[in-house]
Amino acid sequence: MGVLEDKGRARVFYKYLSKVYDEVNAFIWTEEMRDETLEWFDLGSDDSVLDVGCGTGFGTEGLLRYTDDVTGLDQSEHQLEKAIAKLGTDDVDFTRGDAERLPFATNSFDAIWSSGSIEYWPNPHLALREFRRVVRPGGKVLVVGPDYPDSTVMQKVADAIMLFYDEAEADRMFRDAGFVDVEHRVLQAEPNRPRAIVSFGRVPDDG
Repeated sequence: MGVLEDKGRARVFYKYLSKVYDEVNAFIWTEEMRDETLEWFDLGSDDSVLDVGCGTGFGTEGLLRYTDDVTGLDQSEHQLEKAIAKLGTDDVDFTRGDAERLPFATNSFDAIWSSGSIEYWPNPHLALREFRRVVRPGGKVLVVGPDYPDSTVMQKVADAIMLFYDEAEADRMFRDAGFVDVEHRVLQAEPNRPRAIVSFGRVPDDG
C-alpha cells in the first residue's frame, strides 16, 4: 500500500495541496480531457449524479453543464472548502464522507463520477461495491485514475506513493464489483506526461 493510501495521511496531504491543487491537477488532468470524458459519460439533464472525491470541484464544475442535480463528496474538509468557495452551495450539495462507506441510501443516484480519487482509496474494491449499491439499476459509474507507468523505476516509485493500475486491473475491479458493459480509455495531455485511465461500467438492470 502506498503512503497516501492511508486516509489520515491523505487528509494531511490535501490540507496543504488544496492551496495549489487546481494548478497541479491541470498538468495531469486537463479541461480538455475532462470534457472529452464527460461527453463519453453522456449524462442526461435529469440525472442525479454523485461526484466522489470531488476535491476542489474541477469535475463537479463540468458535471453541472449536463445536470443541475449534483452531489459532491470528499473526505478532505480543506478540499471541500475550496469547492464551496468556487461553486457555492446553491447548485451542489457538498458532503464530507468516505468513498468506501458512502453516507447515502441504496439506489440514491443515477450515476457516479469520480476523477482523481481512486488512487487514495485503501480498498478500491470495497468502494466500487459501494458505488454499485448507491447507483440505481441501469445507472452508470465512471472512474478516472492514474495509469500504471511503463518504466520499472517509475513503477516502484508509483507503488510507494499510491494506487496505480493498468486496464486489466481496472477491468477486474469493475467486473468483480458487478458492473456490466465495462469499457476503458487511456488519455494523456501530452507525450511524456502521466496517463489517466478512464473506466466506465453500468449497474445491471436487475440491480
